[in-house]
Amino acid sequence: MDFHGRVALVTGASVGIGRATALELAEFGAKLILLDINYDKLLKVKEEIAVYTEDVLVYKCDISDEQAVREVVADAIAHFGKIDILVNNAALWRGYRPFLTTESGEWKRFFDVNVLGTFYMTHAVLPSMLEQKYGRIINVASVAGVYGNANMACYSATKGAVISFTKAIAKEVTDKGVLVNAVSPGSVSPAENDDVNYTEASNLAFIGRSGSDRENANLICFLASEEASYISCQNIQIDGCRRKQ
Repeated sequence: MDFHGRVALVTGASVGIGRATALELAEFGAKLILLDINYDKLLKVKEEIAVYTEDVLVYKCDISDEQAVREVVADAIAHFGKIDILVNNAALWRGYRPFLTTESGEWKRFFDVNVLGTFYMTHAVLPSMLEQKYGRIINVASVAGVYGNANMACYSATKGAVISFTKAIAKEVTDKGVLVNAVSPGSVSPAENDDVNYTEASNLAFIGRSGSDRENANLICFLASEEASYISCQNIQIDGCRRKQ
């Protein structure tokens, strides 16, 4: 893969899959725009990326704030002149309990971040991609959005929405040079672990372990690359042969 000359924006880039994706994009030559609500951790990622490139912009941004998203995107485009790749990775996911023990404020927050945040980012970035007749959008969904996980009803619903959104938008813009796909991870190693290759035992997949941040980043970067030039409107599960819940 070669991302020299490409500009990539990654949300939720301070930890986990977002961090691993940012590191891999930088390793293969991309200029980066990194967003996260945790600015201190984001600065540490920027330091890690410095071994590959110093063409990195970092922004503290809550993607559920539409105005903040539009301001960040406008500033980044003013700096780099374009955005070629958008990785919509930022999301809320913690919370495992029966639906009846949750309240509407929690549902709204999940939808504000996981769904509307993805909408806002895509709506802000897409016009520049259409103008240059080139773009790659990769939305990070989840197997929960495919199967629906018990005790994760709200999260499952938001990720199902992301998958449907991916396919709908792809059908609007693929013929204009913008390829849109989703990836749906299964069990992923804890985001708090800094080792991008770390895995641990898991009975949720026939492979017998969780997926690493690096493995998920590999798929995302492939879809962002020229090697994936005939792939659009897909949701690709990366789940180690998941045992359906």
